[in-house]
Amino acid sequence: MTHAWIAQRTKAFDSSGIRKVFDLAARMQDPINLSIGQPDFNVPEPVQEACIQAIRHGKNSYSLTQGSPILREKLQAQIDAEYGHGDRKVFVSSGTSGGLVLAMLSLVDPGDEVILFDPYFVMYEPLVSLVGGRAVLIDTYPDFRIDLERVADAVTQRTKLILLNSPANPTGVTATVDEIRGLAELAQQRGIALLSDEIYRAFLYDEPFDSPARYNDQTIVIDGFSKSHAMTGWRVGFAHGPAAVIDTMVKIQQYSFVCAPHPAQWAAATALDVSIEDHVDAYRRKRDLLYEGLSDLYELVKPGGAFYAFPKAPWGTGTEFVTAAIQNNLLIIPGGIFSRHDTHFRISYAAADSVIERGIEVLRQLATKP
Repeated sequence: MTHAWIAQRTKAFDSSGIRKVFDLAARMQDPINLSIGQPDFNVPEPVQEACIQAIRHGKNSYSLTQGSPILREKLQAQIDAEYGHGDRKVFVSSGTSGGLVLAMLSLVDPGDEVILFDPYFVMYEPLVSLVGGRAVLIDTYPDFRIDLERVADAVTQRTKLILLNSPANPTGVTATVDEIRGLAELAQQRGIALLSDEIYRAFLYDEPFDSPARYNDQTIVIDGFSKSHAMTGWRVGFAHGPAAVIDTMVKIQQYSFVCAPHPAQWAAATALDVSIEDHVDAYRRKRDLLYEGLSDLYELVKPGGAFYAFPKAPWGTGTEFVTAAIQNNLLIIPGGIFSRHDTHFRISYAAADSVIERGIEVLRQLATKP
């Protein structure tokens, strides 16, 4: 009878397919693992030390719900310097995922429509469903570019929110300045909230980062330290935007996450001053290694950022191809997890060069159906 107690909202989605691959990886002997979406470098030493010192000096209690001043005030100063908006407030969330949850709870009512770009980060559509919204998917295949006319045509009286992720997971594609500006202006003209997930903004390889907040001062931005400083397990993110939205997110955080981990917030304050330029350079090189190793045999859009590539399966469905890869000890993620299409697969090149090279070798062997 216990299954009868489960809330209906939870039945709109399944457990993350990525988690299932992680579980599979744990059971495999020395897999070629190109599935994990987290940096392969360690948390920088100064950041580790800052956390240790915070713990030893008693920063182990709850912080303020909106974030410890040591971090929040530093973030606010940086954001003010970057945007100069009169009404742009920041708070510290429990990871960027926590920020996304709070944004959805704060902005989306049951029946509201949320525009997502397909393929999309695995969490987006379930979160829309969880708050009673309806995801409206804009197809971006085959080049993963944003067609502004298609976005405009998808807007209805129920459209509440547009969610942009650039650089993107799972494709690694970075939106162009024209796409970003056009989306920002469209949202502003139609009175639609625009949420920009910028967790990969540090990992740009060919051009400077651009945010829709530059063109639309009502844009809500989600960011954090998980990818930039390898702090995935530390759960420190932040969000900034108009005070009315941020205050609402903080109010909900008070009754849910309470606060981000306090010692990790002190470490994050130090992380703001720690350059990761060497790591970005290393990941640019890894991107090139992967792209040059596969682009002659695979239909592959060259990633401009993040640490993912999203090739088209050369035969079969994405799931069928990934099954064959796993049988050859290579862990990658089927594209259907991120999309209504089961045609592609995701590679994470956040891995040692030797692992990437082994992965390329297997993928070249699998390029023609056995």
